[in-house]
This record gives sequence, C-alpha cells and structure tokens, in this order.
Amino acid sequence: MNKVQGTQYITKKSVMDMETTQVYRELDERYYMPAFSRDLALVSGNGAKVWDAEGKEYIDCVAGIAVCSTGHCHPAVAKAICEQAKTLIHCSNLYYVPLQGDLAKKIVEVTGMHKAFFSNSGAEATDGALKLARVRTGKKKFVAFTHGFHGRTVGSLAVTHKPAIREPFEPLEPKCSFVEYGDLSGLEKAVDNDTAGVLVEPIQGEAGVIIPPEGFLEGVREVCDRAGALMIVDEVQTGMGRTGMWLAIQHTKAVPDIVTLAKGIASGFPMGALVAREGLEFKKGEHGSTFAGGPLACAAALATIGVIEKILPDVSRKGERFRTGLAKYKPRVRGLMIGVSVGEKCPAVQKTCADQGVLVNCAADGNLRLVPPLVISDAEIDRVVGVIDGALGQVML
Repeated sequence: MNKVQGTQYITKKSVMDMETTQVYRELDERYYMPAFSRDLALVSGNGAKVWDAEGKEYIDCVAGIAVCSTGHCHPAVAKAICEQAKTLIHCSNLYYVPLQGDLAKKIVEVTGMHKAFFSNSGAEATDGALKLARVRTGKKKFVAFTHGFHGRTVGSLAVTHKPAIREPFEPLEPKCSFVEYGDLSGLEKAVDNDTAGVLVEPIQGEAGVIIPPEGFLEGVREVCDRAGALMIVDEVQTGMGRTGMWLAIQHTKAVPDIVTLAKGIASGFPMGALVAREGLEFKKGEHGSTFAGGPLACAAALATIGVIEKILPDVSRKGERFRTGLAKYKPRVRGLMIGVSVGEKCPAVQKTCADQGVLVNCAADGNLRLVPPLVISDAEIDRVVGVIDGALGQVML
C-alpha cells in the first residue's frame, strides 16, 4: 500500500476490488432522492488528490466545496478524530462537552469576536444568526444581496437570493429584501428602522467568486450603524483561512457584529459556528442543538485550526501563483478562492478538466470556481493551470 505524508490511501488495485461507479449509480437511483447531479464516485483521498472507484487520480480543486482546507485525510485531523472516538463520541449539550470550550476560545481568538455558538452546518449557523439578530434587536426584517447564498433550510433560504431554489418553497420567513451586490445607495434605501440585520458575503462564493468593490463592506458597516441594524457576515465559504486570512472581512476595515462559519472549520467533519461581538449572545433556552459542538467535531476543528495556523502564511502566495498562471483569463483571486468567467460552455470545461484529472466546478452564471485544499503544492497548482488552460483552449474555440 502506498503512503503519503504518513497517511495510507487506497491503491488502484484495492479500489478496483470495491464497488464500481456503476454500482454507486444504480444504488443512488433506486434508493436516494434525486436532489443532486453527480457523475463520479470518489472513494479515497490524500492531500490535494482524490481517487475514484475505478482508481483514476484527480487533483481536487473543489475540496468538498471549500471544505477540505487541510486536504483529504490530513494525519493530524484523522488522529484527533480517532483518538477522541476512543474516549467519548457524544454526551449532549446537557453537560460540559470535552474540547468545546477550548475550541470556542480558539475561534474567538482567530476571529477577533467575543463568544461562539456551534452548529452542524453553515445553514444552521445562518439560522442561528437570524434568531440572535431578532431576539437581541427586537426587529424582524432582513436585507441581503442578489446572487448571495446562505443555505437551504427554510430560514437560511429566506435570505438566499436565487429564485430557482427559493420560489418552490415560498412564502418564506423571515421577510427579506434583496439589493444588488455592491450597491450601497440601494442598501441605504432598503434598510429601515425595522431591519434586524444585513447579511453579506465578503466574497460571493456560489455566485462564482465575486469580489465586491473597494470600500463596499465598510459602507455596509456604516449603513447598519446609522439604522441600528446588525452586520452579519457570512464566512461559511470564505472563512478559516480560505482567502489568506482567518476571515475574508479581515482584508477590510469593517468589523461585523455576527460572523457565520462552516465548510473549512473541521476538514470535512460536519460543523458550523456563529461568533458574535460583545453584548450579542443567546441567553439560556433561546437556542440549542443535540449534536452541535460534539466531542468529535471539536476534536476535528481544533486539529484543523492547528494545521491552518502553520500553512496560512503561504495561502496568498499560492493564490498569486494561480493568478499568474491564468492571467490571460483575468481570474478573480483572493487567496485560494479563484473564479474565471467562462459562460455557457463552463460545464464542458468542467468535464474536460475532469477527463484530464483535475476537478473544478461551475458556479452561477458560467463562472468556473476553484477552491482547492490550502495544502495544494506548487507542482499541483502548475498542473491544474495547465489543464485549465488546455480545456479552455479546446472548448472555447
């Protein structure tokens, strides 16, 4: 069996002895609700690479959609989960949970906020932020932005713009108005004395890595201050080092009231969090969760943060390597969050890249999105750039 960085991964021979992609497909079609579109069956991973059921190797620039920040099966994360699983898997928030306080302290420190509350996903973190904003301000309405994405639970969907995923479930609560991303004058008109909060992504991820105009986020802060509304920053995709800082909002002078986190927080173990400034917190009985912040999740998150602390200084440099390699396509780059406008042929580019052993995905409006593991190597970056360049040249002719 092969080894990389001390971690074992499945060899091509052992993969071939397992279920094939066709078996996965048939089981999925028979027993699983068809909520997803998928083609590959990924069965093992190590670092920035994954292998499918037939043993084909890929450089993974999707990373579970910005989740596997420390790479696949990082030894430190895997060890932390395994060691905790031998001691205590679950005990409920009726009791003090091992590592929960340690993790809350660490997340407060790296985000610069005051207190944390854990969830099981980004959507749950959004729901928690909406509840916290309502209960502490006494106000009911929210304002968010076009093309923004905050989750698919009923609450988080209410503040998510995309009509195709909203409309089948309307009417939705809480009430939310949408303003064009980057439009401060429109925001001023939309925010009133009954606005509990403004939800904003410092970089729009699902929209295709859309970076806002200079000064926009500081402007959002000012609008919120004038109206007495809370600035809620969705860092579910941009947080935990993705952009070269712990939070993307830290690239600006804006200081939020509430921040939501998930995706890269625990290297793939389901977890989310909201953190808030001093004076904003839930009182006893106002919020809760059976599984949130359990021992395994906290162990995975603490190990993840430990790994990111070591590699964070190199994230921006790696992003610039992508920028240089893809310069002729005018990529939008902030750390290891990269978007390239492709248009209607984006799915064809995505498929061509996969055929050549590189996984990327199409976000909204024909934007190619790359959110690779933060541990991706220079050689892997160069390989990805070469494949994308070839795919764009082949498909866009």
